[in-house]
Amino acid sequence: MPTHSHVFLGADHERSERRTWWVIWLCGAMMIAEIVGGLMYGSIALVADGLHMSTHAGALLLAALAYRYARKFANDPRFSFGTGKLGDLAGFTSAIVLLMISLLIGYEAVSRLLAPVPIHFAEAIPIACLGLAVNVASALLLAGGHDHGHGRGHGHSHDAHDHDAHDHDHHDHDHGDDESRLIETAAGTIRFEIFEDGVPPRFRLSALAGAVLPAGEMSAETVRADGTRQIFNFVAQSGYWQSVQEIPEPHAFNVVLRLPDGARDLVFAEHDHGHADEHPVASTGRDNNMRAALVHVAADAAVSVLVIIGLVLARAFGWLWMDPMVGILGAFVIASWAYGLIRDTGSILLDMTPDKNMAGKLRQAIEDEGDQLTDFHLWRLGPGHLGAILSVRTAQARNADHYRARLARFRALSHVTIEVEHGV
Repeated sequence: MPTHSHVFLGADHERSERRTWWVIWLCGAMMIAEIVGGLMYGSIALVADGLHMSTHAGALLLAALAYRYARKFANDPRFSFGTGKLGDLAGFTSAIVLLMISLLIGYEAVSRLLAPVPIHFAEAIPIACLGLAVNVASALLLAGGHDHGHGRGHGHSHDAHDHDAHDHDHHDHDHGDDESRLIETAAGTIRFEIFEDGVPPRFRLSALAGAVLPAGEMSAETVRADGTRQIFNFVAQSGYWQSVQEIPEPHAFNVVLRLPDGARDLVFAEHDHGHADEHPVASTGRDNNMRAALVHVAADAAVSVLVIIGLVLARAFGWLWMDPMVGILGAFVIASWAYGLIRDTGSILLDMTPDKNMAGKLRQAIEDEGDQLTDFHLWRLGPGHLGAILSVRTAQARNADHYRARLARFRALSHVTIEVEHGV
């Protein structure tokens, strides 16, 4: 059986790991400075804030270790589907810790509302401002390493077994570049692609190593589903041929590519990146480990803002109840964020279908030709990577490669197993 990769890490895994360590060092330095300064100058408030900072440093350390462990053991065969979910496990754990912190803040705030204590405004307000500055800096560092794109990742696909009378055949397949096709000619292999890197989309022909571009008249004719046709003429550029006309959206059509040595029929389809439909925060490409780290520092920053407002109002108008009231409000905000993170990471850890909209499109792609999808599983393997198992019943002479080609437009599918059963 051919070997295949099970590395399902996010596209920005290493960069996110580095930035998480930077924030850990920042929080650690601030924690030490506050604790040492508080002990030297007799400020228990400063010591308390330093200890509070240690809880966030611990949460960030959990995220950083999850990144490191996932990267270190990404190719370990003991992990059947790779280590891509380790970030979700760390995010789930971090969310539980965050929920506990919100409960402690709420309990302390209610206690102080019922039994007010004196507030040392001269120390409390500067400490809150300092904490806010550190958390804003931490959030900026973390956000700088967080890619909201839906990178395709490594394009690994364990494809499928086609069976008749229970015989199985396993294949490896890489979707490759979604908007390019390799064409064999007598002068070598050339690439035909839709090129749109910073420029309006055009067809482009280029030669791979050792090949020679064809010379002579060339054209490409697109045929869309509604029967609309358009002819594209080519002109020579520096090292490649490019169409004169721009390609209008959508990029879903059949192409008749006419070269000097004959015509080729090619198919291009719009690609589905697998965006989650119910909860945008749980999208296929979302790195929940980084999200958990961001939630920690953002929650602390939000609480710092509320505390500063409460302290200023309490000092200005003598409203001592404002401080515990903003504490209760902050506890609700943190609990809400923690719940969302628990919901999303928990669903991934339990292998819930990550995107019902995409699942429907996958089913439609298989059954459009009259075949029957008898068994179907779709789950998330890691940021930007989905796994799928499909069992198809068909009365036609079709194999797994036929269905693999129909699913090629779903860029997030990184590990696909297809079982084909022939019969009525």
